[in-house]
Amino acid sequence: MMMIHRRRLLATLLAAVVATSTAFQTSAPLLSSTPTRQSTNLFSSVPERTSESPQKPPLSTLVKRVAVAGATGRTGKLVVQQLLSQNVPVLALVRDTDKAMNTLDPTNELLTIRQTDLGSKDDVIAAVKNEGECDAAIWCATGFSDAPDQSFFTKVKSILGFAVNSKGSIDAVGLPALGDALSKSPKRTLTQGSDKSSPLPKVVMLSSAGVTRPDWSEEKKLELEGCAGIPIVRLNPFGILGVKKQSETELRNCGTEYTIFRPAGLNDKWPSGSRPIFSQGDVAVGRINRQDVATILVDLLSTPEATGKTFEGASIANSDGYYPPAESLSVALDRLTLDKDGVSEEVARATYAIMQQLLPGEKQAANELAMGQTYEQLDKDETGRLGEKGKEDIGVVGEKVLV
Repeated sequence: MMMIHRRRLLATLLAAVVATSTAFQTSAPLLSSTPTRQSTNLFSSVPERTSESPQKPPLSTLVKRVAVAGATGRTGKLVVQQLLSQNVPVLALVRDTDKAMNTLDPTNELLTIRQTDLGSKDDVIAAVKNEGECDAAIWCATGFSDAPDQSFFTKVKSILGFAVNSKGSIDAVGLPALGDALSKSPKRTLTQGSDKSSPLPKVVMLSSAGVTRPDWSEEKKLELEGCAGIPIVRLNPFGILGVKKQSETELRNCGTEYTIFRPAGLNDKWPSGSRPIFSQGDVAVGRINRQDVATILVDLLSTPEATGKTFEGASIANSDGYYPPAESLSVALDRLTLDKDGVSEEVARATYAIMQQLLPGEKQAANELAMGQTYEQLDKDETGRLGEKGKEDIGVVGEKVLV
């Protein structure tokens, strides 16, 4: 009976997202770097679609070669696999070629592996230009993880893509370098209908939900505690969220077409093949499987509705086939606003209220989690692997540091 009620609740909530599309008048933008969007709609206008809309052509016909940064990482290798499975040539930008030879398939003729210092602008640009025909890139040197087999410091290094080094953050250097290298190449477009050609993103960035939250006012943090009080935001080790936020800004300003995807908590135990729920305003909390993240990143390369937008994503577990992923991302992403138009506080708060009801578990109180504690443990009043909230033991280079 509880499962039936939950399914009805989810269906009602999803319907509410659409139903609120005309319910709010926008005002001040949520992100200070973007202007106010003056509109009576919750989302940007959605063009009419019919069942006779043409199918998108294969990705291999829309791109010549895709550079993948962080190609040997847990998400990056999945992205490479998906691209190759669609007959898309891949340039894998890696730190360790030996690891790449063991992680990827060096026998695949569509794959080129190149050792690249992502902390060097010159090396990144040279890699893209010297290998030739690269007209798109996916930045995967990032991501949150709650896998139990890693130390916290190892996870932080994974999150930053080895960004903590003497040369500075690779996100702040390598990511805009990719944008600069591709900004002068011809636009990638998708022809929709007889006379409409829409730009496709050249750079797709894997960022993370939560990057703006440390900079929120104390009042806003209290009002939206369910997303501002989660462990990674509360602790923000090494200022990693600020690094990601700054790198997003660098990408937006580099002059090339882009898309920024901010997944919620990456969890390999969460069911894959689940329906993603996209939102804006950096209020999303929840889980999403890494395989689904890789699928989304690759799909964004052929989705013009994603160009020039930043958005978050979590997923609803596809229990018993009730919530399969949509056939296309286009309809959902059409409803989201362009970064240049901004996202209002009213929209952010309305989205927050809905997204909080889609959290895993029964308590649905992400702000009560300790670092390393799962929603299931919270429901059972069990302590997570790193200790109680506010007293987490975090291993940093062989030491235990009380945070």
